[in-house]
Amino acid sequence: MRLLTFSTLILFSLIIILHSSSTTKAHNITRILAKHPAFSTYNHYLSVTHLADEINRRRTITVLAIDNAGMQSLLDKHLSISTLKNVLSLHILVDYFGAIKLHKITNGTTLVSSVFQATGAAAGTAGYVNITNLKGGKVGFGAEDNDGSLHSFYVKSIDEVSYDISVLQISQPLSSADAEAPTSAPSAINLISIMSKQGCKAFADLLRVSKALSTFEENIDGGLTVFCPTDSAVNDFTPKYKNLTDAKKVSLLLYHGIPVYESLQMLKSGNGVVNTLATEGANKYDLTVQNNGEDVKVQTKVVTASIVGTLIDQDPFVAYKINKVLLPRELFKVSEMAPAESPKGSSGSKKKKSSSGNKKGKEESSSSSSSDAPADGPSADDEEADDQKAADHNIGAKEGVTFIIFFFTFFIGILLL
Repeated sequence: MRLLTFSTLILFSLIIILHSSSTTKAHNITRILAKHPAFSTYNHYLSVTHLADEINRRRTITVLAIDNAGMQSLLDKHLSISTLKNVLSLHILVDYFGAIKLHKITNGTTLVSSVFQATGAAAGTAGYVNITNLKGGKVGFGAEDNDGSLHSFYVKSIDEVSYDISVLQISQPLSSADAEAPTSAPSAINLISIMSKQGCKAFADLLRVSKALSTFEENIDGGLTVFCPTDSAVNDFTPKYKNLTDAKKVSLLLYHGIPVYESLQMLKSGNGVVNTLATEGANKYDLTVQNNGEDVKVQTKVVTASIVGTLIDQDPFVAYKINKVLLPRELFKVSEMAPAESPKGSSGSKKKKSSSGNKKGKEESSSSSSSDAPADGPSADDEEADDQKAADHNIGAKEGVTFIIFFFTFFIGILLL
């Protein structure tokens, strides 16, 4: 009996280990399709319409992928981005259908809800997709508002993670009059006006007379996240800003924008290095988003700013208020932004001092003491090494927790014996 109990505990611990390892992995549709060049156009428009984010945040989902030739037939209809989003959302099913399950559908046919249906934009059941297992192993797909006509067929499985995500190729886009109906374009967003009215007028004034403004405006419809420094932060930094060349002023302003839509929840769950509007070729101009609970910080290797408010969140555009000007290491020296320290202090006392309660005040004062000089901080290789160390640390921590759970279970089993 004791042996049986002990065996049960061991089995239970193994289940915990397998579960913990599987739940740490999240799917990423962009990376999945990036391995298949034949779907590059489809992959691109999933990102442009922000449906990639929708797919990644969901669990138990099926993506009906269309190859480049099939996408061309859809693009030839010259649909607006908002309408194209409706059409592509019809191809994302909120249930899991792997290649095996397709051929084992109860009664041979079923109706499955799509993301288009889930948005509430579909009329009635227009957002449902009919899947039918036909003779000879053929599987057909059709939009419900198209009289259930099966005009597209299963080609092959591209990638599957059981009961999580399935990416299947179908022969051509699903036809739906409701999804393809013209949709009104989003109302024009006046970026400068929004900033000026909500505590970021100083930054808006700099942007208004800069060549960087057009880049911000061009990215709004395709996806844009802006970090707007408060008026006090910009005013403190203005003397240094005036010393920058015109080209560097443009780069600095562009550094405050990310060319994708990132809601606050997305920023909290997607910590890591991101490109900015200033990123071009070898000019990295990247920054790091890091959250601590509900607090989200933006780090640049030179300064760390905190998000202190949201100006607007209207997908595909969002703007946040931050408490410091973001200083890229491509323009400012890391060492010159560090708090002053006593030359007699030991290395241990320096570390302790830098983590004291007045660190925030020192960082804020240091933001106005920067100079227009090349960065002398870590190289790109050093950054990549740091990122890899952080990733290794996270993996090690997870493995450590798994080992403790297993050891604790094993110990209890020994006691029961």
